[in-house]
Amino acid sequence: MSLTRFLLSWRTTPLHDREVVDALVDPTHAEPSAALRAALHEWPGTYYWSREPDGRHLVLTRPTIEPRERWLRHVLLFTATLFMTTLSGAVIAGGLPAEFGVLYNPAAWDLAFFRGWATGFSFSLPLLGILFCHEMGHYLTARRYQVNVSPPHFLPGPLPPFGIGTLGAFIRLRTILNDRRQLLDIGAAGPIAGFIVALPVLWIGLVHSHVATDPVSAGMQVPIGWGAVWPLGDSAVTLLLRRLTHTTGPILLSPMALAGWFGMYVTMLNLLPIAQLDGGHILYAAFPRAQRHVARLFFVLVLLLGYVSKSWLVWAFVVLMLSRGQFGHPPVLDAYRPLPKSRVWVLVASLLIFILTFTPAPSP
Repeated sequence: MSLTRFLLSWRTTPLHDREVVDALVDPTHAEPSAALRAALHEWPGTYYWSREPDGRHLVLTRPTIEPRERWLRHVLLFTATLFMTTLSGAVIAGGLPAEFGVLYNPAAWDLAFFRGWATGFSFSLPLLGILFCHEMGHYLTARRYQVNVSPPHFLPGPLPPFGIGTLGAFIRLRTILNDRRQLLDIGAAGPIAGFIVALPVLWIGLVHSHVATDPVSAGMQVPIGWGAVWPLGDSAVTLLLRRLTHTTGPILLSPMALAGWFGMYVTMLNLLPIAQLDGGHILYAAFPRAQRHVARLFFVLVLLLGYVSKSWLVWAFVVLMLSRGQFGHPPVLDAYRPLPKSRVWVLVASLLIFILTFTPAPSP
């Protein structure tokens, strides 16, 4: 069914993966009318409404190609990440000895090794669950808008004391986005989904944590093998949950609590309003003209926080490399289309989550 009889004017933008139609709807059908609703039901794509100064617009998307995914690569990356994070969890939980000759030598991986390795699931499963939900928040929201986006790429990483078995996960946008509404929804969906999952993981993990008998700090700490103990800093949410689950004393985190802590930490890092982090997407969606200046200001703040914790300097270097030294955000197809009022809650929720998860001193 054709939509042209319901429209006053329209503009079609062909992209490599889809067509985007920006259509001004005839006021007699802008409620919309029953006839227009029936026609939209037959539209071979997705659509949403936009209230603009000249009237109500329909933003229609019709895909032109179906991307072919290399699922084997994603499965292999996830499997490797699961193995490495479980191995890290086993070291943290004390299920495996922290010996390079055992951990990095496949010839030493016997039945006893894998029994000890399985004790690390209490860390790896909740951690990867948080990362998976974070990335699927991005992915599913992008697919709802029929945006060409890759499935999550999971990255294995080094073991303790140099890492936790993973460098995180990411998805890749393969096309330009229609407008700031799409950018906001896709950018904010990941941190919101990740926070919702990380909150009960952290809470349950703290319930099963214990007061440290040999404290190295007044707050949280976790053994990372080789006789080392890693002190961890608080955010507002970790401090609140610690007070609810343990009244006094330094806490030796359980592997699940550590997974929850990292879930909150990753959420905070992604919400930094710099470059193309999730926070950068959200900032550009809300204030496109101010985005570059605010991003530079926050980058300076990150450098200054390096005096509190050296880990901030590492993160500043990573952000600088990923953004190639550019703090400006890539444009969207129509930057002038206003954000709908219905998206105010997304901005408020993102800001609140950033405040709750902000960790001034993640580690010494």
